[in-house]
Amino acid sequence: MKIAIPKERRQHEKRVAATPDTVKKYIALGFNVSIEKDAGKASQIMNNDYQDAGATIVDDVSSIYKDADIILKVQKPMMASEGELDEVSLIKKGTILISTLDPMLSPEHNAAYAAGNIAAFSMEFMPRISRAQSMDVLSSQSNLAGYNAVIDAAHHYGRAFPMMMTAAGTVAPAKVMIMGVGVAGLQAIATAKRLGAVVSATDVRSATKEQVESLGGKFIMVESDESGDAEGGYAKEMSDDYKRAQAQLIASTLKKQDIAITTALIPGRPAPILIDDEMVKSMKPGSVIIDLAAPAGGNCSMTKPGETIITENGVIIVAHLNVASNLAADTSALYAKNLLNFITPLVNEEKNGLNIDWEDEIIVGTLLTKDGKIVHERLLQEQLKEEN
Repeated sequence: MKIAIPKERRQHEKRVAATPDTVKKYIALGFNVSIEKDAGKASQIMNNDYQDAGATIVDDVSSIYKDADIILKVQKPMMASEGELDEVSLIKKGTILISTLDPMLSPEHNAAYAAGNIAAFSMEFMPRISRAQSMDVLSSQSNLAGYNAVIDAAHHYGRAFPMMMTAAGTVAPAKVMIMGVGVAGLQAIATAKRLGAVVSATDVRSATKEQVESLGGKFIMVESDESGDAEGGYAKEMSDDYKRAQAQLIASTLKKQDIAITTALIPGRPAPILIDDEMVKSMKPGSVIIDLAAPAGGNCSMTKPGETIITENGVIIVAHLNVASNLAADTSALYAKNLLNFITPLVNEEKNGLNIDWEDEIIVGTLLTKDGKIVHERLLQEQLKEEN
């Protein structure tokens, strides 16, 4: 069977779905591997690196798709309405597509995969079970995004992070607040502490308190009987009363902070607003907000996704659309390993092909389309809601 890795064509995307290391392992499993020319260049992987690992470099984009049995991508393929190249139409029937496909916000793409008889697997739907941890792309990418958010904040913040005692006087440490204590938030806490900041964090999930404190942060949370824990370890949307209490708590805390890093996301929905206009106005000049939720609209009401702005009162709001791509060499390596760990158990080496258990929890959890139909339960439920 042939695995193909096309070049990523979406704006702001520098990552690639395979590295020389994973290419070697695919070949050892019996696959032929084709890489589109310069697919890894933005991730600091040259064509000859792939060739040395045993891959074939292909210059013709149409053949990279049409000759593939399995296509590995970082982001969903382009459609005719999105750019010059309609990647979906190039995929032959029966091909397996494995990528982060953003299925809840991409109904046209989902329908196109079904119409093309493509077996499309969306890696961000990976079940949060122990045997799937090594396949969890959200965790691997968010981990480095949280780290980068702090480094980005330090770049924009016009002062030092740690307390410094000098003969000329003492420099106070930066005060950093992390909103949302998932994988990205925890890494942001750890990184900010390593840089010497005073760190606090807030989350609707009470279970995160111990994690925050274990990293040396101060946990701030609304006192309530309402639980913010949703299935799979995610946070759920809270009641209006909770949101009002949370807003009051954040407002009283935020005006004392130098840096705020927001990470709160609700799967399949716009990001919740945690910092409103009045909160931004209460912050000191030179304060920095890093909004990691910008791709979903942002956690700050003044966020402009894809832009870095300075408000009238001097607050810097940074809203990159693809933070993981800023560390493309490392995030590509982790993402590529996630895909390898997903594919390896599916290989039947005796028959030189795949032996997929379509009832397996990991397969059921990630498979969007099969045999010309949309099969994922969440997508089918969304279709029913729209029809009703």
